[in-house]
Amino acid sequence: MDSNYSAITKDSFVELQVKDDNFTENGHLKPNSPDDFEVDDIDFDNLPLIFGENKSGSGVYGAVFNLTTTIIGAGIMALPATMKVLGLVLGVVLIFLMGILSEISVELLVRFSVQCKASSYGEVVQAALGKTAKILSEICIIVNNAGVLVVYLIIIGDVLSGSIRHIGVFDQWLGHGVWDHRKLVILIILVVFLAPLCVMDKIDSLSTSSAASVALAVVFVVVAFTIAFIKLVEGKIDAPRMTPDFGSKKAILDLLVVIPIMSNAYVCHFNVQPIYNELEGRSPQKMNRVSRITAVICVLVYASTAIAGYLLFGKDTESDILTNFDKDLGIRFSTALNYIVRVGYVFHLILVFPVIHFSLRQTVDTLLFGGLAPLTESRKRCLALTTVLLALLYFGSTMIPNIWTAFKFTGATTAVSLGFTFPSLIALRLSKEGSGLSVREKIVSWFMLILAIIVSIVGVCGNIYSISSQGD
Repeated sequence: MDSNYSAITKDSFVELQVKDDNFTENGHLKPNSPDDFEVDDIDFDNLPLIFGENKSGSGVYGAVFNLTTTIIGAGIMALPATMKVLGLVLGVVLIFLMGILSEISVELLVRFSVQCKASSYGEVVQAALGKTAKILSEICIIVNNAGVLVVYLIIIGDVLSGSIRHIGVFDQWLGHGVWDHRKLVILIILVVFLAPLCVMDKIDSLSTSSAASVALAVVFVVVAFTIAFIKLVEGKIDAPRMTPDFGSKKAILDLLVVIPIMSNAYVCHFNVQPIYNELEGRSPQKMNRVSRITAVICVLVYASTAIAGYLLFGKDTESDILTNFDKDLGIRFSTALNYIVRVGYVFHLILVFPVIHFSLRQTVDTLLFGGLAPLTESRKRCLALTTVLLALLYFGSTMIPNIWTAFKFTGATTAVSLGFTFPSLIALRLSKEGSGLSVREKIVSWFMLILAIIVSIVGVCGNIYSISSQGD
């Protein structure tokens, strides 16, 4: 029989051809060995923080929700009180300035984390400043996050059970009784709502709850701004102060400690790398997009809340503005709007809590059990750490009197360090080893570093003097 095939001689060879164009180049197999690549051809800016297969992860908007939720927590409640101290003009300017600087510091952090292949905040600090600095940064994360979570529990207790000068939601609904006991209410919220969310071992698992928390924060802003606008049109709002008050020693002292509170409102840097690591198709450019969208959202939400809250309550604005929503607002449906604002924001904080707790637990685990398997591979250790941390946070919420006290200290120390001091030092140090900083970036980095040092010194001294003055 005739055949189209001919015999192959022994010294011939067969070259396998791959018909899939995705695997061929000019009719030949594409190289797949690391040795086939030239180092100069690799774009290090596009390398992920964690190498390996990334089959799935969060999208841009899932990452935006997680990062926005990290920022918009209890800090939003203290901002109207900062307007009372700074005045509207300086207060709004600082909200925008802090937001811009925070976004720049996030971009620098991502850029140099990629350069040194760091997968956590502590690792990039170690690459730039050494192991001692890494431990210090992890302690800052623990103190900052624990302080923030304690503040969340304080606010939940204030809203539901009331405080010395304000009535709680449960008192208004059911009257005074065992059901509005502050410690019991916080404990029930912790066990029933917070614990199930906090046992999640991946931050991407919280993206849906983060989206809901952002929606609730927006509802709060819209309601507060609408009430302020209606009262402004009706002429029921007193003219706000536009500039800081320098008329008394107390006013000047408040001015010294208020900037750390504002800087605390934007700290999200401890969650940047966990969010980046789970970002689908991750790259610095994609993460920069996430951080910029987040910055725009947070600045608008913060400015709207601060202005609306201060216009509504003026000189009576409390350090936790939610406690102001327990009385007649002077418009129709005042009672219903009060309940919507307070209960809605309690649920917002419940959904924010696990996002902050995630980084707290990861950092504690790294600091105490750094040599063991990752926390995601040890369910028992994850549950044990979660239980211990929630118990300590509950105890802390029963000891600290109000959110102003907590924010003054964390804002002047750990928040400033995490948000500005460490990122600027990382950029200035690692720029000498890899891609250098432009002149503008060097100026911004030095500005952030000097600002952070000044804010820390002034804030700590102001806090100490404030405590000593109260004791006299």
